Amino acid sequence: MSNIRKNLIYAALTRAHLSIDHNTHNGFHKEYEFCKQVILADNSLTEEEKTEAIRKNNIEYDADKIFRNSGTKRICENCNQKCLATLYCEYCVRNYLKANFPNWTSGNNDIDNLIKNCQSETLIPSVIIEWIPYNNLQNIEYLTRGGFSEIYTAKRIDGRYKEWDSKVQQLIRRGTHKVILKELKNVANASQSWFEEAKSHLTISNKYPNVVQCFGLTQNPSNRNYLLVMRKYDLNLKEYLQQNHNQLTWNERINITFLIIDALYYIHEENSIHRDLHSGNILYSQFNDHWKISDLGFCGPADKPSTSIYGNLPYIAPEVINGKGYTFKSDIYSIAMLMWEISFGQPPFMNYEHDYILAINIIDGIRPKIISEIPLKYKSLMEQCWDANPLKRPDADTLFDKISEIKTYYQNNPNELPQLITKVDKEKININSKSFTSKIHKFENLPEPKNATEEEQKAFYISRSYDFSISSNSSNLGKSSNQYTSISSKDNDSEESPRLSKKLKIDNDKDEYVTKFDLLIIVDIQNDYEREFMQQRSNIGTNDEVQNNSSLHSEQDKPEILDDEL
Repeated sequence: MSNIRKNLIYAALTRAHLSIDHNTHNGFHKEYEFCKQVILADNSLTEEEKTEAIRKNNIEYDADKIFRNSGTKRICENCNQKCLATLYCEYCVRNYLKANFPNWTSGNNDIDNLIKNCQSETLIPSVIIEWIPYNNLQNIEYLTRGGFSEIYTAKRIDGRYKEWDSKVQQLIRRGTHKVILKELKNVANASQSWFEEAKSHLTISNKYPNVVQCFGLTQNPSNRNYLLVMRKYDLNLKEYLQQNHNQLTWNERINITFLIIDALYYIHEENSIHRDLHSGNILYSQFNDHWKISDLGFCGPADKPSTSIYGNLPYIAPEVINGKGYTFKSDIYSIAMLMWEISFGQPPFMNYEHDYILAINIIDGIRPKIISEIPLKYKSLMEQCWDANPLKRPDADTLFDKISEIKTYYQNNPNELPQLITKVDKEKININSKSFTSKIHKFENLPEPKNATEEEQKAFYISRSYDFSISSNSSNLGKSSNQYTSISSKDNDSEESPRLSKKLKIDNDKDEYVTKFDLLIIVDIQNDYEREFMQQRSNIGTNDEVQNNSSLHSEQDKPEILDDEL
């Protein structure tokens, strides 16, 4: 075993899974058999490595059989139950964990029940949710801050469970390993529905290999806050693109998109919605060259107000901003933003404040600008996913089928892929993405979402060349320090441009224009202040005048919040 090259084994397993033709090998039994044959034919592996790769393939196969309750059952020689797993007995593992229930407690009945319920449905011996004593974590170091939680690195000295030893009938641990700790705020005040959702998402994270694994929960004795203990990965998608965008091929980009959509497909199959998909929550493992979705169900504080939304604003679907709630299709919108980011190497709306102005732009159909050549089939799918009408977006099943077809098509027709990709200034991204994080938002009195016309999209990006100000005195509109973006159409007689653009246009010696804009009361819960913006209703025209005073209260300085990386 000492001569086994683990990185090659994981690379071979990844290649095998990616080469599955789901139309030919329909059904997971055929898929795992296909992977086995691919591994056996892989000349990069020694015979010993092939044996180990097949063993790992069989572990996943066992878990799938148990999850789907499908396959040939055998009688366990220890408990005499009919089990589906071949390398262990799922009933023996669960009984072992249940027998250990009296030996631990978190001190919180809800947390205890959450962990016990997860353990009672264990699929794989190496993937088990536990209560982890805080003194089993050493070298705890602050890493960064997410939207509402601090994130730390640590070493877990007792180690996670690794495998089931059938001879001694017990679980074996692997020893010290690095972990990530993510603080969970206000769990003590969480509703029962939060615990139900947490249980669902913990189960998902330990059921699928393309979702970040959670080892369990612990509690910091100094502040009594609970922490999620998770597997440590190398970097997130945003960081990866900053480092590698200028070297990535289109086939590599499409493959990254494919793996993310594959992970989301399984999340939706479990009837769960992520609610906070962005490039800080997509994590990369260099060891096996794989992408995983993180932060399922642990988005924001546990006691988040039910009327608010939590997320990274450029990735939030317009209907969610509008207050209609999260759906499976709102996750699909977030996928579109990720597809754009994977294409161009920078977060969407990177140079815009994540505030109500951007929120109304998104509702009015403004989408990130396509700034260079992009594969046509990929572009078409991305635009379907960001449609303002959720009913016109594909579901996860259809999306997976389409990205699979696109992936295969461009692999077989590489000459149809664009050669030129926009270069990205890494330093510029670092400077302008400091506010990239998820936070709580509450927007009121917003209009219905719509798609922008091509002319409106062009007008929005042309208007970025205009800098202008609004004074608190409506008779002196050009002298405030607050800057806004004009997005009015080129021709005043043309179709109305997006509502956010209906604010103000200043063009050198031309007259000032104020257009229709309703009273908006915007509440930013995170910073605990309220901003009111009012502009006089009037029509666009060369002789328009402001009838009443209107004011815009300056945004208070916000504390810097680093990227929500996990």
